[in-house]
Amino acid sequence: MKKIGLLLLFISSIGFSQTGTLKGIVIDKQSENPLEGATIELLNMEEATGVVTDFDGRFTMEDVPIGRQSIRISYIGYESTTIPNIEITTGKDAFVSVQLLESFNQLDEVVLTNEANKDQALNKLAKVSARQFGLEEVTRFSGGRSDVGRLAANFAGVSAPDDSRNDIVIRGNSPTGLLWRLEGIPIPSPNHYSTLGTTGGPVSALNPNLLKNSDFITSAFPAEYGNAIGGVFDLGFRKGNADDYEYTLQTGIFTGVEAIAEGPLGTKRGSFLIAARYSLVGLLGVGAGGTAATPNYNDVSFNIDFGKVNNGNLSIFGIIGNSDIKFLGDDIDENDLFAAADENTFVNSRFGVMGFKYNLSVGDNSFLRTIVSGSYSANDFQADRFIDKDTPQERVIRYTEADNTEMRLTLSTLFNSKISNRFNFRTGLLVENFNIQSLLLDRNEQPDNDGDGDPDLTTFRDTDETLSVFQPFIQGQYRLTEDLTLNAGVHTQYSTLNKQFALGPRAAISYTLLPNHTLSFGYGLHFQNIPLPLLFLNENVNGELVQTNRDLDFVESSHYVLGYDVKLGNAWRGKVEVYRQDIDKAAVEPFPSSYSTLSEGADFIFDNDRVSLVNEGTGFNQGVELTLEKFFNQGYYGLLTGSFFESKYEGSDGVERNTPFNNGYVVNFLAGKEFRTGASGKNILFIDTRVTTSGGRYFTPVDLLASQQAGFEILQEELAFTQQYDDYFRWDVKFGLKINSRNKKRSHQFYVDLQNVTANENVFARRYNRLTNQVDQVDQIGFFPDFGYKFQF
Repeated sequence: MKKIGLLLLFISSIGFSQTGTLKGIVIDKQSENPLEGATIELLNMEEATGVVTDFDGRFTMEDVPIGRQSIRISYIGYESTTIPNIEITTGKDAFVSVQLLESFNQLDEVVLTNEANKDQALNKLAKVSARQFGLEEVTRFSGGRSDVGRLAANFAGVSAPDDSRNDIVIRGNSPTGLLWRLEGIPIPSPNHYSTLGTTGGPVSALNPNLLKNSDFITSAFPAEYGNAIGGVFDLGFRKGNADDYEYTLQTGIFTGVEAIAEGPLGTKRGSFLIAARYSLVGLLGVGAGGTAATPNYNDVSFNIDFGKVNNGNLSIFGIIGNSDIKFLGDDIDENDLFAAADENTFVNSRFGVMGFKYNLSVGDNSFLRTIVSGSYSANDFQADRFIDKDTPQERVIRYTEADNTEMRLTLSTLFNSKISNRFNFRTGLLVENFNIQSLLLDRNEQPDNDGDGDPDLTTFRDTDETLSVFQPFIQGQYRLTEDLTLNAGVHTQYSTLNKQFALGPRAAISYTLLPNHTLSFGYGLHFQNIPLPLLFLNENVNGELVQTNRDLDFVESSHYVLGYDVKLGNAWRGKVEVYRQDIDKAAVEPFPSSYSTLSEGADFIFDNDRVSLVNEGTGFNQGVELTLEKFFNQGYYGLLTGSFFESKYEGSDGVERNTPFNNGYVVNFLAGKEFRTGASGKNILFIDTRVTTSGGRYFTPVDLLASQQAGFEILQEELAFTQQYDDYFRWDVKFGLKINSRNKKRSHQFYVDLQNVTANENVFARRYNRLTNQVDQVDQIGFFPDFGYKFQF
């Protein structure tokens, strides 16, 4: 009997150990000050379970059953909020950040309850064309490679034209129109193998395991965002666990081998969070992502929070990334996406950002946020071409050489004040100081003026330039009634390079027609400088190299958005947005030509022969977007998005043409389901799928005869972007298992991600091949299996 009793006690202890811990912070949505005494209730429990927040607005709820849980947060005088589907595991404490909105009529008790879904941005001043996303979406969707950029391609209005890169096209805009922000400051492209002036790359250097919920904005963005005309990624790093030490080990084909550590720091509720990754394919010495060459990349990300310092909060954050790859001609086949068999190519890139962030509380309803940071982005490229390869006369010459470095010092200061429960005011200043060092030598398409039998190695860029950009802004939000909210502001921008000044008004209005129906309208005038690789191009003027593009004005873009949002039921949401963007002052050539800078930015390089440009180009993007979304609830989720649009431009010849980003339509369908397994239901079996189809990209046909005579590719520019590739189609399937430990703080996760399971041959490019002397078609990545494993303890 004694043994049976001990056995029953052991089994009972196992049953009761299937719990985790939920932590969080509750703040005022307008002032961002913590709310002491807010009540947090765990829903759907047989017995009432709840805690209250402490002086810092923090709470800890222990012994929470594992699986998906929901909580309700309430505070006197504020609208209650319900947060569903918080994933509780045994391997890591869950953390939520809650923003409560003060009741419009200053009621003595709470009467309204909202569900905190991700259809609204964290930035309270972003009322149109904005949504938030978090770690779960980045890592959950199939085919996403744990890449923030590829995640965004699932949202309405966004397309990803290239499987080999994570460039994103927002509403027909060039990828160069995207602004990346981290912890409130602009940063260079956070991607491995990125190049000067681009915003994408083959592999992301952003570690999703460090991300907190962040915003993605596609049009008419608030006044605090500038120097962008396409969209904004406004990202933030989460803080480490301030109470316990936690660790994560992880591996995947694209994410690499990874280790994460976090825990408490100091005595003022500080914490540290640090992660390091190294490419798995680099360790294995194999190729991936459309090439036989082996990519090597690594990155380190961190967020160190020192807790309270002089009535404020001080933290240090950063990312450091390095990548390199060697394309050796003897190892390259004709279908390689990035290299040729008659060249040895060497690529190196580096990226880094480090910032100091200080949040100072000013009274009960205001704060001052100051960030000082430094960043760098560098890449160098060398291509050595074989002449008369595999013959006795074989020799090698340096054909292309590029060495680019961007150093940036940034100061951002923002003052936010909650004047009342109806009016919120925000103003600030962003100052960026750039040092650009850029060298580009190239023989491609050059004459042989020195008579040595080879095209001349011509200097297209050789600059060491310093410039500053100042961006002051002011904006406010006023709740005219309980159902009607107005946001308005002004963004200004000044560049010391050519003494440009621009002023852009921004406004948005949101009206709740019925409890579940919201109508919104937004307008914004936005500006962006011409990509730096084009600004600093050399032109030979009377024997002297002159930068004839450096005085180009900002490109202007007026955004108009009308949206309708409806909550269709529990966790269901529908949305329709109609938009128009009118673009002026795009850079075009001074003689009749099809060229425009609006067609640049979806590759590693920019054209190197576009000089003496003038700001006389125009363009427009217009379309309608549809979203039907089932947020994760009752064990499953679904997302259906459709974008139907056109993107056009005019060069200096006055002919209206398709941009290369005018796919016409993009449709995405995603769905996933979780199944509880095991005797106590402690483990999770999951399956996710994603189907994407879109119109083909427009391209400029090759002039084959002229190319054969010249020995390099010549395009029929009078027919620019008149031909279209076949429609794109891809189906991905992901499945895996999450295992929660019975009696220890640890969990495991395995997954297999089958990308392009039908092996559909989507076109990458039709390009002139100087080796075959023909126009060859190269397809994008075919069927590709990915896998991953994560261990948290």
